[in-house]
Amino acid sequence: PEELEIKELERSTLQDSDEYSNSAPLPLDQSSRKESNLDETSKMLSNLECRSLSVQEPKKSPPPAKTSAAAQLDELMAHLSEMQAKVSVKADAGKKPVSENLDHKASLDSMLGGLEQELQNLGIPTVPKGHCASCQKPIVGKVGGHFICTHCKEEIGSSPFFERSGLAYCPKDYHHLFSPRCAYCAAPILDKVLTAMNQTWHPEHFFCSHCGEVFGTEGFHEKDKKPYCRKDFLAMFSPKCGGCNRPVLENYLSAMNTVWHPECFVCGDCFSSFSTGSFFELEGRPFCELHYHQRRGTLCHGCGQPITGRCISAMGHKFHPEHFVCAFCLTQLSKGVFREQNDKTYCQPCFNKLFSL
Repeated sequence: PEELEIKELERSTLQDSDEYSNSAPLPLDQSSRKESNLDETSKMLSNLECRSLSVQEPKKSPPPAKTSAAAQLDELMAHLSEMQAKVSVKADAGKKPVSENLDHKASLDSMLGGLEQELQNLGIPTVPKGHCASCQKPIVGKVGGHFICTHCKEEIGSSPFFERSGLAYCPKDYHHLFSPRCAYCAAPILDKVLTAMNQTWHPEHFFCSHCGEVFGTEGFHEKDKKPYCRKDFLAMFSPKCGGCNRPVLENYLSAMNTVWHPECFVCGDCFSSFSTGSFFELEGRPFCELHYHQRRGTLCHGCGQPITGRCISAMGHKFHPEHFVCAFCLTQLSKGVFREQNDKTYCQPCFNKLFSL
């Protein structure tokens, strides 16, 4: 240990000192040798004391000297901080003259130019990456510091953005300003857009106005600027068949101011179709000729066929003139004179012959 070594040396020195004081004077060369030993011992003690002190309290090494480029960078950062502090002061606190602002600008440009030169001298490339579209300065270092949203002025940096007419927008402002809007919820459409009825929609918001079902591959029908599924549209707005009252979808017949399924347009009594294309209407229903006259009581009581021309009414019935005859001799009762017996007509001679007493 260094402390122990110091004590032993001190003891040795003291002993040498006592010998020097008690001994007889020595010749000159011996005396000078003794003094030389004392001097060497003192130097050893001094060196040991210095070594002991350096162990207990190590000295801090001075910081390395800054390069001119580093000093220039520190000065630039300090200058930028000072300028930022000045900008934050309120406008009514006193405006700087224009010439002073120009001096600051020139000074900043000079410092940037000097820093660029120093970096080049150190072998660090400082080739500009272009000119900033915002401040028109050469871009050296990180790109994007002045790349901001045109609308909200927030920095975009390396985040996604949208461009319109040569201007950059953050996604939120771009969609708010330019994206199509849903005709149902009026919110911007960010992903898939559906176009129908000259409007844009979120796909999940284009549904039937009646049942609320989203339209499938069958498409939709429009009524009064509203979309409907096929089922509801036909049920609500398509014409109804005059026979079954169901919607008429495809082939139809138009008669009596309404439409009919072809299979529903038949005689109201015998349900036969009108093969000849003609029908008779009675009380809003179609009938064949036979049943039409039957319902109206215009069938000949003699032949059972409809009466379309002249007729004779007798005994509560109607007859074709040629079918109004004597039931016995079949002579036409042209003069309208007849006798009745058991719901039959007779001429006077036959009646007298058959029924006289």
